[in-house]
Amino acid sequence: MPTTKHQHLTKFLAASVTCFFIGSIHGVLQMLPPIRAWLDSIGSPYGGPGHMIDPLAHAHINLIGGVMMMTMAVTYYLLPKFTGTDIWSRKLENTSFWMTIIGVTCFYSSLMIFGYWEGMLLLEEGATAIDAVHAIYVPIGAISATIMGIGLWLFLANSAMTIIKARKNK
Repeated sequence: MPTTKHQHLTKFLAASVTCFFIGSIHGVLQMLPPIRAWLDSIGSPYGGPGHMIDPLAHAHINLIGGVMMMTMAVTYYLLPKFTGTDIWSRKLENTSFWMTIIGVTCFYSSLMIFGYWEGMLLLEEGATAIDAVHAIYVPIGAISATIMGIGLWLFLANSAMTIIKARKNK
């Protein structure tokens, strides 16, 4: 099986397609009348646990997982062609992929799990019952969002350094 010069970008495309698939299923499910009614009853899309599922989880799996992973693949493919130089760091490229996909997967999962958990508690026991769960979610959400952000910032840094490298080589 022959390998190509750009095979390393396949993981970005596979992640993008997978995230769009998950996001499309999520979008359809959240519009089904019983699910929509449940989400609305717990605060979607404006507050409460419901906003963790719709719009936050749905937006992040589509925009970061789908759009940004595709954008990263396209940038890592086209930037060397436009600048006439290799990507500044393949190691940073790989690290940006893994941090972004791990971050968005953990962030999406935590939003879904804690949104559902808090939503059930809100309906069964009232608003004060969700405080303890929210205290658990906040650090988990912050850590996963930070990992995701670092992955995106590494992508931006690698792209900027590639442009700087190309300008120095002129």
